[in-house]
Amino acid sequence: MATTTYHAPTFDPTVDEIETLKQLEMGQSLSVPDALKHHLSGRLLDWGYIGKTPSGQFSITETGRQLIRRQNN
Repeated sequence: MATTTYHAPTFDPTVDEIETLKQLEMGQSLSVPDALKHHLSGRLLDWGYIGKTPSGQFSITETGRQLIRRQNN
């Protein structure tokens, strides 16, 4: 049985999620073990704010960059 992921109508990021996006935007790479250590939110991946590179690292997407810009205004 396939499960579907529920998405609320809007995404309200936590302080930790914004901090993670900012770190990724500055070029810091996160591997899966690093992500677990930093409690990387799966919501960022589910909503498309971060993606995985072919080497398994997490990187910020353009959508994630736009979210940071909106939060800084």
